Amino acid sequence: MATPRSKIESILIPIHVPEEMELPIHFSAGRKLTRNQFLEFCRINDDLRIERTSEGVIEIMPPAFWDTGDRNAELTTQVRVWAKQEGSGVAVDSSAGYELPNGATRSPDASWVDRARLAALRPEDKQSFLPLCPDFVVELRSSSDRLKKLKEKMGEYIANGAKLGWLIDPIERKVYVYRPDSEVEVLENPSTVSGDPVLPGFTLDLTKIWEPDF
Repeated sequence: MATPRSKIESILIPIHVPEEMELPIHFSAGRKLTRNQFLEFCRINDDLRIERTSEGVIEIMPPAFWDTGDRNAELTTQVRVWAKQEGSGVAVDSSAGYELPNGATRSPDASWVDRARLAALRPEDKQSFLPLCPDFVVELRSSSDRLKKLKEKMGEYIANGAKLGWLIDPIERKVYVYRPDSEVEVLENPSTVSGDPVLPGFTLDLTKIWEPDF
């Protein structure tokens, strides 16, 4: 049963977040929102992008800048088109959230999940944050992102079961490739990056991400 809205609203206050940073919200010592409380918190604040760490710290991120939004749309479109044609999994955008095995709730910029894993879930699981780590994740760095924090997130995805992860950095034109039990591979100014074998036959064209057409 969801927590009554009044109990969650009582902890909300107006906030102003500098555009170059995210805002962490820490609760009093020993207090951590339950799953239902966190879901209600997200519903009430549905105009915000909210994540939660494994320690229960809620992180509120500002909206992406316009150029990042364009790059993210390009990224998601390419992954989504391939996924629909290939058929073995489903790709989603940055609005989708996942409850990782370590207790964190994350929303990567793009992700893909094998259909066999989705078939094992209950319908109500798919109508909330998905209770698993995606097979493939992408984080796209914007000018407001700290690279160190993004690298920590990528490591968290891999530690929680992701088979492949890309951290795409348009600022330095690098792609960091993460795989289980492997050193991080750093690609310098690549024009493409391959998803094989996790994403069979998929190659991301990075030209529009490095140089948007506007």
